Amino acid sequence: MKTSLVSPLQQDQSSTQTRRTNMSVSLVWLFAIASGLSVANVYYAQPLLDTLAQEFGISHAAVGGVVTATQIGCALALLFLVPLGDQIDRRRLMALQLLALVAALVAVGMAHSAPALLAGMLAVGLLGTAMTQGLIAYAASAAAPNEQGRVVGVAQSGVFIGLLLARVFSGGISDLAGWRGVYFCGAALMLLVAFPLWRQLPRLAVTQNNMSYPRLIASMLTLLREDKVLQVRGVLALLMFAAFNIFWSALVLPLSVPPYNFSHTTIGAFGLVGVVGALAATRAGQWADRGYAQRTSAVALLALLIAWWPLSLMGQSLGVLVIGIVLLDLGGQALHVTNQSMIFHSRPEAHSRMVGLYMMFYAIGSGLGAISTTATYAYSGWQGVCLLGAGVSLFALFFWWTTRRIQ
Repeated sequence: MKTSLVSPLQQDQSSTQTRRTNMSVSLVWLFAIASGLSVANVYYAQPLLDTLAQEFGISHAAVGGVVTATQIGCALALLFLVPLGDQIDRRRLMALQLLALVAALVAVGMAHSAPALLAGMLAVGLLGTAMTQGLIAYAASAAAPNEQGRVVGVAQSGVFIGLLLARVFSGGISDLAGWRGVYFCGAALMLLVAFPLWRQLPRLAVTQNNMSYPRLIASMLTLLREDKVLQVRGVLALLMFAAFNIFWSALVLPLSVPPYNFSHTTIGAFGLVGVVGALAATRAGQWADRGYAQRTSAVALLALLIAWWPLSLMGQSLGVLVIGIVLLDLGGQALHVTNQSMIFHSRPEAHSRMVGLYMMFYAIGSGLGAISTTATYAYSGWQGVCLLGAGVSLFALFFWWTTRRIQ
């Protein structure tokens, strides 16, 4: 009787999922590239704020609202769009969101008033985040259990590299074709990846097709309340991303004044050093697949803590600063990949909701880090910032140690 209740389409999707063993290298990298291109759209505006303020007559004090609108869209996506991957066909959902994202990017490029610009930015944040995190959850669901960590690690490296390169891409294209050209190029890149995504994304069974949308959203509270792995790994993500933003939000302050007097472009180039850490951290997913998630977490948290020593010596050598950046990004990304691998293993039927909830911890940590570091720098300078970052990293290590047996 139960078999007769399953539609032929669902039977085909289930058998397709069952037949999957190891994911092809090309599909893994397609997930990584598509995730990187999707997240880049969310960060194109940051190097363009001065230009946007001049174009739309927005004061420099208020132009930060452009980034705020994008971040509001990110939060809304995590709560209301990303969970849809557990309810409806992911392949079709990705296609619809990609086309909507292209439309949003074109709308930003054609905006001629501040309200239209802000509305477009909110839509880009909403759809760019939904695409990015939806693809991560898709990759986890499509991967065989023994390779889930590896696949998520590679896809997550694409997200991190896309985030880093977004600012470089945005600055370069705006110099050649103006700020509007940045968003038109972003739309073209998403269309370029649309066809291979539609061709190669596997069909997966819908595990929650009988759950209404309100119940789906409400179930996120239940997951958050009941899942100990999500709780612990979410707090670790909050602390880790707070440490990240303590560094990156404050770095511009000492480097833009004597004795350095670096331009914003030069300061932004330091972020490219993080690509080394991001690529190295992809191994963390493979170690998690082999049962070494807790050991990987310990090493990652130690790297995050140790990084603050060379970072504090920036005044003596910029080479030491580079070493600190590599350690910071390596530790942070390795922990991030390990976290996601663990939460995906705990609830296979709820990948989209789990990643949405997990990334909310990330958003809170990022905000707290950015707010605290500027105040700390004003009060006690760069050394105070490094002490703050080291303190947060030490607390993260202590929190992991005290909770390692309940995960």
